[in-house]
Amino acid sequence: MKELSAPILGKPILSALERQQVLYLINRADHVRDKAIIALFAKSGLRLSELVDITLDRMDWTNQSVRVVGKGRKEAYTFFGSLSKQYLQEWLKQYQPSDSSNIWGVNQWGITSMLKRLHEETGLPSNPHTFRRTFACLLRKAGVDKMTIKDLGRWESLEMVQRYTRSVSFHDSMKFYKAPLSS
Repeated sequence: MKELSAPILGKPILSALERQQVLYLINRADHVRDKAIIALFAKSGLRLSELVDITLDRMDWTNQSVRVVGKGRKEAYTFFGSLSKQYLQEWLKQYQPSDSSNIWGVNQWGITSMLKRLHEETGLPSNPHTFRRTFACLLRKAGVDKMTIKDLGRWESLEMVQRYTRSVSFHDSMKFYKAPLSS
């Protein structure tokens, strides 16, 4: 056995959703809170722990950003789009969290259960990591460079961004190609 080489393991392409699939999941969610969670996951690349810990005092509505505490207790900012803002504001009209509690009224198990239920109903992958990969892939397909994606997603290395965006194909990237000698 000492003489044998270790097997070469493949690099699987992990699932990510297309924009239309994210919108479909949002539409299939039963509750405005769940719609806000899905939109925020897909538009910000939040980790589950970061999303669960969002409190009102960390929200910046003007800049559409939220201060999060990520891996290693590092503080950072993440941004959210107008769709996320719409659902968040609609949710917060219905639910009034205390200053110290999260804005959702549920913990990570509640969010995970909701996503699992949505997966069972739709057949689409619906877990926090799928949405994190979706965030990276949608940015990559929009032509955003990997270094910017790394910073926006709060990844430590470009290697992680490459792993998360492996599903972005050559054909997806072709629309950004400009021949160097073309006029």
